[in-house]
Amino acid sequence: MKPKAFITGATSGFGKAIAIKLAQHGWEIIITGRRKERLDELSNEIKTQHHTEVYSLCFDVRNQEEVQTAFASLPEEWKTIDVLINNAGLASGFGPIQDGALSDWEDMIDTNIKGLLYVSKEIMSGMTVRKSGHIVNIGSVAGKETYANGNVYCATKHAVDAISKSMRIDMLPFGVKVTAINPGAAETEFSLVRFHGDPEKAAAVYRGYTPLEAEDIAEVVLFAISRPRHVVLNDIIITPLAQANTANFIRNGSL
Repeated sequence: MKPKAFITGATSGFGKAIAIKLAQHGWEIIITGRRKERLDELSNEIKTQHHTEVYSLCFDVRNQEEVQTAFASLPEEWKTIDVLINNAGLASGFGPIQDGALSDWEDMIDTNIKGLLYVSKEIMSGMTVRKSGHIVNIGSVAGKETYANGNVYCATKHAVDAISKSMRIDMLPFGVKVTAINPGAAETEFSLVRFHGDPEKAAAVYRGYTPLEAEDIAEVVLFAISRPRHVVLNDIIITPLAQANTANFIRNGSL
């Protein structure tokens, strides 16, 4: 029987790249997201190009009832999930905390923290009963250090870091692995979402250096979940060569 992975936020960026990468290596995939058309496109791509099974669920991780309904709808043969990849997340807005929009704060808190918890709760119970499984939380370097104008986004990713550490302790008696992967600057839809669809501001984030790509993160995820049973990669930070931490970059085009 092929292993099964459950991936949130699979309609773009890291999530989509992770789904394709795992499908290439024979995993059966449950892809989730809010954009049904994109889920359908990805499902067709995986089935036709990578010849593995895929099941899609369209729901919003921010809505606990939708999360519960989606899990309840899974066919019995899809309910044994070997790996959960909590990828759904976003940054919304960029500016001093005193000027922050409450709607941006709520979107980030509801998605990055509460959404991760809602989905994890549904899957962890099965893993603890089986005494096996692997949870991968996609965090950020912003969960390790703050930066100017990052405020609430940084807070949510610090929460993901703390949740990952706590999960690791609580899952230990059940043999469930917990890995946190913390990317630095990566060129996906991330900045376009942060700047509310402004392409010029989004492009400026990556100007003058070579950022990470979604494929880079997908390769790290595959490596982490394919280690032997006794090996756990607990906490991984990955940045482009031009980035030392959240605030220090070389933008002269040499890296």
